[in-house]
Amino acid sequence: MIKLLSYLLSKGVVTDKNMFSSLHESAMGLPAISDKPCAGSECGACVQACPTDAIQLKDGKAGISLDRGACINCSVCIDVCPTGTIVSDRDTKTASMTREGLILSAETAAVAANARATANMFSRSVAARVVSTGCSACDSELSAAGNPIFDVERFGVSVVASPRFADVLMVTGPVPKAMHAALRSCYDQLAEPKRVIAVGSCAISGGVHRNSYTEANGVGAVLPVDVFIPGCPPHPWSIIHGILLAMGRV
Repeated sequence: MIKLLSYLLSKGVVTDKNMFSSLHESAMGLPAISDKPCAGSECGACVQACPTDAIQLKDGKAGISLDRGACINCSVCIDVCPTGTIVSDRDTKTASMTREGLILSAETAAVAANARATANMFSRSVAARVVSTGCSACDSELSAAGNPIFDVERFGVSVVASPRFADVLMVTGPVPKAMHAALRSCYDQLAEPKRVIAVGSCAISGGVHRNSYTEANGVGAVLPVDVFIPGCPPHPWSIIHGILLAMGRV
């Protein structure tokens, strides 16, 4: 016991005090739109390379539209863009309270304007029920958000086993039709007022699974969503940012 205590004291506090620190330069951040003009329909390399149709070209040379809610962080669009219009964004404050806030263009080159919340009754603490519909990667990052480094509990966030004790429903995975009824049942058991958070691109849009025979088009096709956290999977800081956004604390 003495050796254990000595070891813990020698290690000190490992909890990260720098909230929402940027990703390391070696990490693949979500794509973003820079101020460099796009070649538009004369190029189209990014559209052809995107595996989830997250990028749309506008008419002529007006530029592009990039949907972070459908992006799976493959970074291929960044690699093939000849004009430097699409760049890597290593910011971890990526959550949005609107689906439209995840769609970037030359006119809306940031989602920060949509990441505004008003104070609500969850501002001091919130209980979350997590429902996984098939994404182990997002589940792993959710678990990491609760480890000693990120320590989501210091913000008054607790994960509960029953929806009857939850304020927030956090959904991961593409939500195939086999999970629709179960997800609605879980949502109905939450007391009002309640919030729904879509964690990861699959939960937002279905990702690579959308418009398939499984009807896996994200949680928005089944329930109203209050906060969207893009990424495949999102970083733990991005997940915490989304939760604090739902709490009205960002």
